[in-house]
Amino acid sequence: MLRELGTEARDIAPASEEAKDVLPIDTILVGDCIERMNALPAGSVDLVFADPPYYLQLDKGLTRPDQSNVAGVHDDWDKFNDFAHYDQFTRDWLAAAKRVLKPNGAIWVIGSYHNIFRVGATLQDLGYWMMNDVIWRKANPMPNFRGTRFTNAHETLIWATRSQDSKAVFNYDALKQSNDDTQMRSDWLFPICTGQERLKDENDDKVHPTQKPEALLYRVLMATSKPGDVILDPFFGTGTTGAVAKKLGRHFIGIERESDYINAALKRIASIKPLDKVVLETVKGKRAEKRVAFGSLIEQGLMEPGAILLDSKKKFKAVVRADGSLSCEGHEGSIHKVGAAVQGQTACNGWTYWHIQQGKDLVLIDELRAEIRSRMHKLSA
Repeated sequence: MLRELGTEARDIAPASEEAKDVLPIDTILVGDCIERMNALPAGSVDLVFADPPYYLQLDKGLTRPDQSNVAGVHDDWDKFNDFAHYDQFTRDWLAAAKRVLKPNGAIWVIGSYHNIFRVGATLQDLGYWMMNDVIWRKANPMPNFRGTRFTNAHETLIWATRSQDSKAVFNYDALKQSNDDTQMRSDWLFPICTGQERLKDENDDKVHPTQKPEALLYRVLMATSKPGDVILDPFFGTGTTGAVAKKLGRHFIGIERESDYINAALKRIASIKPLDKVVLETVKGKRAEKRVAFGSLIEQGLMEPGAILLDSKKKFKAVVRADGSLSCEGHEGSIHKVGAAVQGQTACNGWTYWHIQQGKDLVLIDELRAEIRSRMHKLSA
């Protein structure tokens, strides 16, 4: 049985032809996550985000000092016979997830101290390659009412690729841009899901006991996916992954077995309006730019053989040869090799070391490379 969402494909970046042909994208699949994943085509999804049962072992419940009950997780989906039972379940769903991931796919799993170490060991046993563990530090955690332990103020996310050889998406420059031009760290501060974002039923009770904040999924998807990617969530719940994926121009496949969660997710995701494609464009650093060889400057007439390159202090003078190599004080080779040699260093970025005199100005040769890239961009536009 499928519950299909009325997402308009024109509002979201197009999925690959393979995905459109064989995958139930932008759909909630009803049933057991292992069975449903095993029925999907192998190597077909880009990213998995999983918020599995934590096996909290709350058989006796939680009470405050005044003996009032604390709302916790008492649902059947979080109950297992023992750790062996939980470990087998974890291995089965992680194996199913790995099968459906593309060769360069990746997975995120979130958990607490109850389960995340067991999940991490199983990920490694199955051949996933660990990239980071990320700490979600909660700005407003639930206090420890009895005062017998530290306040549980964080959860852990594991980001892993399908294998050691996977080249997973990582939008480094976009993350740095969103973090005031500072490299994004692996400890993230977000509040738990509260206020209008928290879904409530007709009795004003929480629809789902562990609904995750959209801000958390926003960062995960912005960091490790791109528009048009297919995100699989095997424990879909009330659809946080689907809501954020739709907003960010990604496609999703959700798997859920609880009808109350499915109905809430359907209503929630139907209300989401995808962001315009132009808004979803991200900053791209130099690593994402097209490669330009130094010899291209000579071939395209931006530099003549015999030209003299200088360092910023005009201490060294290198002669440009017809084949794109440099000669300077007995050293010869590439702009990088000669730049390193004259400085007595093991490495050098020749593009940002060497300059050329243009009138009264000393111009970095990297500016000439930028002109070549501009020409290439115009030709491919």
